[in-house]
Amino acid sequence: MKTTFNARRFAISSSTASFFLVTFLALAPRSAAAPPAGATAEPKPYTLFMGADFDIGQRDTYYRVIDVSGSAFVIKVNGDLVRIPTEKEKVNLKIQQSLKLTEAFATVGNLKSDRAYTPANDPRRKWATTGSSPGDVGRAANSMVSAQVAGNNVVASLQSSGAPAGVISAAQADANARNNQALQGFEQAAFQSDSDMNNAGVNTAKMEEDLAKGLFDAVEVTFEVSSETPINEPYVVLVAQYHERSSPLGTARNWIYAKALEPIDNKPRKVRILQGGFPAGFELEKLQIHLYNHGEELATNAADKRVPLTRDEAFQYIMIDYVTSHKGANVPATPAMSKLPADFRTRLQGGQFSQTFFVKVGKDGLPVDAFVDQSCLQKVEDPYLQTVIKDIRFKPALENGQPVDGVALLKFSDLRL
Repeated sequence: MKTTFNARRFAISSSTASFFLVTFLALAPRSAAAPPAGATAEPKPYTLFMGADFDIGQRDTYYRVIDVSGSAFVIKVNGDLVRIPTEKEKVNLKIQQSLKLTEAFATVGNLKSDRAYTPANDPRRKWATTGSSPGDVGRAANSMVSAQVAGNNVVASLQSSGAPAGVISAAQADANARNNQALQGFEQAAFQSDSDMNNAGVNTAKMEEDLAKGLFDAVEVTFEVSSETPINEPYVVLVAQYHERSSPLGTARNWIYAKALEPIDNKPRKVRILQGGFPAGFELEKLQIHLYNHGEELATNAADKRVPLTRDEAFQYIMIDYVTSHKGANVPATPAMSKLPADFRTRLQGGQFSQTFFVKVGKDGLPVDAFVDQSCLQKVEDPYLQTVIKDIRFKPALENGQPVDGVALLKFSDLRL
């Protein structure tokens, strides 16, 4: 059986989120109590967690991030897709934190984040390549001899072919210039080979001195990610706080970086991100990782304020969210959660159950009866279909914001299978 619903619909504001989170954290210990002897604990396939959505400002209008291409956010402006590189220093971006409910789950393992160096500023790389070894002197000498031979051959060839004097003179000048350049290289290599620049002990001491300064200018994040359910279009968004070494506490700035990932399956995939551009010697604070698929955030074991829920608990959350966000409203009943048999997609593709059904829904969101006509006189007689509909959960009709009995239109092709 597969349960489906649109997780995006159940995002709520951070202020309301605090209320729901406290409520479900309070309920969690009771639902987690040990089952009676011989009984099986009810599975908790849903996850309630604190997620994040990102909005980017363009000319006084904010647009929701719908995808990531490479390391750039993708938004839609007037129907056109627009890429916003996350490496840019100035991006007008808002972070909307909200509670989200989803059945999709991914495992993030070996998550590590730390300050690092870009290759250009890494003291280990710098001092490892400084100096000239005897091998360098030999290569410089060979280059000098090769330049001399090549230049002499060119001049001799022009002379033997009867080339004009001006052409021969220009070739000789070019050969002399190349010889001088090769000679300077040889002399520099010979000088360095006799200096402290080629002294391993001196270079090591200088490297340790630079490392002790801690002038990190990059963030390195590594982790592994896997999922029992394939994730075809994943991307990750990292959010961290950092402050300059000399800045006082409470002056942290946000760092946000996005990266499109290769498809994810049940085999852990290694991910490494190294991003520079930080002020030298900065201090790194808390880092959060958010994983998305097709633009919708997935729950992970690294998600903030994560609470596993049973199907009934998840539906209870949906009901509370639904009523709270529709105060005073008059709306019809609509499907909220569907638990469909494994063979249902095949039946639907074969042309079965393509019509619209009419389901009487109680104010508790549970289906009462299903009909094939709008007047609700002709009941659904197919036992298989009756069982499928009985397992669907609905958002009840509302009158002035209060749940009441109603009728929901059910078209299976509109459900996410």
